[in-house]
Amino acid sequence: MKLLPLATWLLIGAFGAAPALADQRCNVPLADWKPRSALQQQVEAEGWRVTRIRTKDGCYRVHARNDKGDRYEGTFDPATLRPMKIEIEYD
Repeated sequence: MKLLPLATWLLIGAFGAAPALADQRCNVPLADWKPRSALQQQVEAEGWRVTRIRTKDGCYRVHARNDKGDRYEGTFDPATLRPMKIEIEYD
């Protein structure tokens, strides 16, 4: 498992998007959205095994697991693919 990259994602999610945490809605025109496949490649490079990508409140929502079976649920900005919120449920 890649601990350093995961820790980096958590810090970015906690501090890099702090203003966005107050409002979990993404207000990005559809023309500016990056494709789901780009988001899937990004999170899989961090060790996530994607089970579902959907949209919710105008944001991308990713459901995934890692090799240990831990569950990941992340909210991402559709224009930048930056994490806004990441939740981990350890198995």
